[in-house]
Amino acid sequence: MTPLEIGLLIAVVTLLLLGTGMAIAFGLGFVAVMFMVIFEGPDSLSILAENFFSGIDSFALVSLPMFILMGAAVASSPAGRDLYLALDRWMNRVPGGIIAANIGACSIFAALSGSSPATCAAIGKMGIPEMRKRGVPDGIATGSIAAGGTLGILIPPSITMIVYGVATETSIGRLFLAGVLPGLMLTAMFIAWVLLFAWLRGWKFSEITRRFSLREKLEILPKVLPFLAIIIGILYVLYGGVATPSEAAGVGALFCIVFVIVIYRMWQHERLWLIFRDSTRESVMIMMIIAASELFSYMMSSLYVTQEIAQLIASLDINRWLLMALINVFLLVAGMFLPPVAIILMTAPILLPIVTQAGFDPYWFAVILTINMEIGLITPPVGLNLFVINGITPDIRLPAILRGALPFVLLMVVGIVLLSLFPAIATWLPERLMGPAVGG
Repeated sequence: MTPLEIGLLIAVVTLLLLGTGMAIAFGLGFVAVMFMVIFEGPDSLSILAENFFSGIDSFALVSLPMFILMGAAVASSPAGRDLYLALDRWMNRVPGGIIAANIGACSIFAALSGSSPATCAAIGKMGIPEMRKRGVPDGIATGSIAAGGTLGILIPPSITMIVYGVATETSIGRLFLAGVLPGLMLTAMFIAWVLLFAWLRGWKFSEITRRFSLREKLEILPKVLPFLAIIIGILYVLYGGVATPSEAAGVGALFCIVFVIVIYRMWQHERLWLIFRDSTRESVMIMMIIAASELFSYMMSSLYVTQEIAQLIASLDINRWLLMALINVFLLVAGMFLPPVAIILMTAPILLPIVTQAGFDPYWFAVILTINMEIGLITPPVGLNLFVINGITPDIRLPAILRGALPFVLLMVVGIVLLSLFPAIATWLPERLMGPAVGG
């Protein structure tokens, strides 16, 4: 068999295995071991443990469990509720402001948790019932939360950006910066859309919402501002050269735990145990996927599949923007079936050399890839955020949630187009604060 034929067989077998519901780490590891034994013999397994361990033998990965712990602390507290309440009190007189408040709360909570499903669950549990009570159609109420939750993998600190940085050996701090303006751009586009939609529908929320006094608007801020200060502090120490991502993550996690204990009185050992248990479980899951992906990548390389695919794509005599369009289509389709971490680990090492050879900035490409992953989170058949929202509101059918999320999918596609026309949206801030990327 040729390397391309082997690669096609690997892709089919991997999709079939993962389609059975097998854990991603075990699926990738099983496929890697099976094809190594079949094509290279049992002796090829002698370096199995070494390759598996090398996948997680990176100091940069120390920041991963710390950011996950930070997110778990926030997600286990009423912080999401307070973020929503604060924004609602300030925006409740604006037509469509209730939806905009939910999207804004999603963007802030996403920055704290770094997790899209956690953002959907935390904001959706309170925001969706309140929107429905105020007359917002079910599709828009659920779709806006599903879309707002996707911002968790773009706005820093982003777990997927850390994984991308480790997989491609690029600067995590620069990746975080590259996601700031695109994340704010998508948030603004989402809010602009819901305000326009509310205006076109003629909604008059002023008739059904109460007025909040200035005192009521200010009294909730002390519960919210400390967490916003953590985000600002992390960004400052990262880009001011004060601390490494791992150090910033550790301090951020510590302060989040202290704040949830002090502000929300969560000092009971049972509640703290749940925070550490959930963060440990998610950290181990992601580490296992990273290690198994390293083994999978080694198998692909040893069978010359990776090199053959790269050579085939590089030999295509096409315009570089057409090449990027084809890569986007591939990422969109992959995002419909696989979670972001798995896609990044499996494809980024292959695609990045091709992308940079075509003259694209690797940090700009990281943002493009991440937005594609965001779209995959709200499109079937997997669409994790859709199922999270459906679990919160089981009386709303999945097709209605999908229809409500569709306009936001189109907005994200527009976001990719804008980033293609104006790459500086992603590259300006990193270059401004950290200087030009070496070799970028």
